[in-house]
Amino acid sequence: MKNYKNIKTFDELIELEHGKLGTESRNKYEEGVQLFIIGEMLKTARKEARLTQEQLAEKAGTKKSYISRLENGKGNIQFSTLIRIFEQGLNKRIGLTFL
Repeated sequence: MKNYKNIKTFDELIELEHGKLGTESRNKYEEGVQLFIIGEMLKTARKEARLTQEQLAEKAGTKKSYISRLENGKGNIQFSTLIRIFEQGLNKRIGLTFL
């Protein structure tokens, strides 16, 4: 049983639940978070463009099932594919920030 009594910040909670930065469990958690964020950004942009998953897939040269997996944070994605989906499918540019 985990002790939440002394938890004061969100970072402390994440560390208790998923381990310290750099550990295998924390890395897996962080990867999942990033996939979730990308999926939510994709879903929002697609809806703003008033496209179905099928329409976006056709414009981007991929499959509806792939768009669905990405939007649900389940699929691993290559950066080149992500660029193609946003630029060709949604007429949007994307950028990276390294922290």
